[in-house]
Amino acid sequence: MSLNDRRDPLLGFNFHVSLTDASTSPGAGLASIVLQPLIANPLAGFTECTGLDMTLDLEDYNEGGNNGTVLKFPKRAKYAEIVLKKGITKDTQLFDWFYGFTQGNGKRKDGVITLRDARGKPYTVWGFRRGLPSTYRGPQLNAQASAVAIYSISITHEGLYMLGGAAALGAAIGDAARAIGGLFR
Repeated sequence: MSLNDRRDPLLGFNFHVSLTDASTSPGAGLASIVLQPLIANPLAGFTECTGLDMTLDLEDYNEGGNNGTVLKFPKRAKYAEIVLKKGITKDTQLFDWFYGFTQGNGKRKDGVITLRDARGKPYTVWGFRRGLPSTYRGPQLNAQASAVAIYSISITHEGLYMLGGAAALGAAIGDAARAIGGLFR
């Protein structure tokens, strides 16, 4: 059996995150939400990404005369905050994004989180739209520990999407690359 035929579970450490300014026009489509951030340089070096969660609020309906069951109806979806953690470096891009909101000039961002397979190819991609940083946590410093100084940022957003399979995503990236002069060749 060759490596291409194996169906091993994906490893959770092989991912990257990309952010781009949120589009101002509704329904800007896949190109603005996914392809621009993938083409741009990803924010690299994250040690952890959590919050790819959605829940659906339900409304109970007690139907008269039907005492044996409570009917359930969907109301709305809720999205968890995405939390990104990484070691402290000289790159202050995420802090600057958060700080911009404290100064009244922050901009929302659309983003993608790409899980890659063992060969480094995109396998699963989650997109979120109109994200804004809700919490910035600096590292916990301790002179008696030798751990890496880790900070985190929480991103609240207005929608989480799972974007196409690997083949569809690869085709879309290929089309975009050809459109911008073959960046991905």
